Amino acid sequence: MTIIHNKAIQKVIKSKYTIQDIQAIRDLLTKNKALRFTSLGNGLFPAAASSSAQYTGYKYMWVRDNIYVAYSHYMSGEFQIAAKTLSTLMSYFKKFRYRLEAVINKKVDLHNAMTRPHIRFNGDDLSEIEEPWEHAQNDALGYFLWLYCKFATDEKTKNKINVQESDIEILKLFPLYFRAIRYWQDEDSGHWEEGRKIEGSSIGVVVAGLKALRDLYLDSSFTVDCNPWGDRIVNIDLLDELIGRGISALDMILPSECIQPEPNKRRYDAALLFLIYPLHIVEGEMAEQILSDVINHLQGDYGIRRYLGDSFWCRNFQELPKEIRTSKHTDRERWLTEHGLEVKTGEEAQWCIFDPIISAIYGHRFQNSLGQESDLEQQIYYLNRSLGQITGKGYRVDNVEVEEFRCPELYYLQLDNYVPNISTPLLWTQANLNIALEMMEQSLRRVS
Repeated sequence: MTIIHNKAIQKVIKSKYTIQDIQAIRDLLTKNKALRFTSLGNGLFPAAASSSAQYTGYKYMWVRDNIYVAYSHYMSGEFQIAAKTLSTLMSYFKKFRYRLEAVINKKVDLHNAMTRPHIRFNGDDLSEIEEPWEHAQNDALGYFLWLYCKFATDEKTKNKINVQESDIEILKLFPLYFRAIRYWQDEDSGHWEEGRKIEGSSIGVVVAGLKALRDLYLDSSFTVDCNPWGDRIVNIDLLDELIGRGISALDMILPSECIQPEPNKRRYDAALLFLIYPLHIVEGEMAEQILSDVINHLQGDYGIRRYLGDSFWCRNFQELPKEIRTSKHTDRERWLTEHGLEVKTGEEAQWCIFDPIISAIYGHRFQNSLGQESDLEQQIYYLNRSLGQITGKGYRVDNVEVEEFRCPELYYLQLDNYVPNISTPLLWTQANLNIALEMMEQSLRRVS
């Protein structure tokens, strides 16, 4: 049975929908500001739009989160909003291009994450944050490359973003950077910003970014200088080589996230869903295996676990010292171990960013197959789970009331009850729900 937290939403959830039904749900969510994306004047979006942003650090900009918000607007046809976000991110990478070049020129210690391009920053002035952070996140860089190049080649959007030669120069740095770090075997902190390991989800996102850049190179409407740039050549051959390296690594790692020895080894991780959608890097039997793994091993009643043993917002997380809650993953794990508070299986936080992605996966399958009724039913089921996660009344975390009609980051165990955490609303969740609603409308247009 699908858990539904909001009484008004409970009245509109159905086992079968018409386009008018989905539009009515959108109207309800819009009226209650459930999908309101509050941005800065420059088009960037903070991670969360709540009063908790100061305490959690979610007032800052994450490259990855901004890409998902931009992609959500792309899916909704709000191309100008997405273009503004991408253009400002490009300005950020231009400002700190020296970080890409320092790695390319082998002038920094790759083991020091602070020398890598910073994936979390101050959006007001596009400045870096001095606080130590796990910036070695190849997936975040791959996401930017993917959506920027996709936007620049899509017939619907290419006239919305003005790609200059200076932009091309920045884009050319990315494959050189990925070659310099040998991304197919680089230990990074990945989607969850944790201890570094070789992660399938990170490798897959980089492959998607490199493929999108290759499409840009092949687009006849763009002039891309493929001549030698100093001693660095960026051309189709290089891109094909790098893409091949990543695909070969994925063939060895998937359907696992990491196959290194313990403690890095990880069989199940929900981040692998993103390689199926929106990136379309994994298809067929492997996609089916990853989807099955997440549903059978990570899915809960309130959401989906990132992975087994996840300590972030585990049971009674609000009772931990604030400096431990917001500390690096490795520091938090060490503290929990020292205090005898290891995470018990089944007590991990259940996140709200995954159910809408699963709904979109089934929607894509339905729209690109023979229209299997079972795919449409699963698309509806996971959309309903996503809608059910929107907050109702009566939740308080750290003596702060969580508003109604908000998309949480996750639900976690407070004593014996699952409640949303303080990072509500999370814009990444909003973005994914908006994508799922758009995909639902597309499927319904097919059957109408």
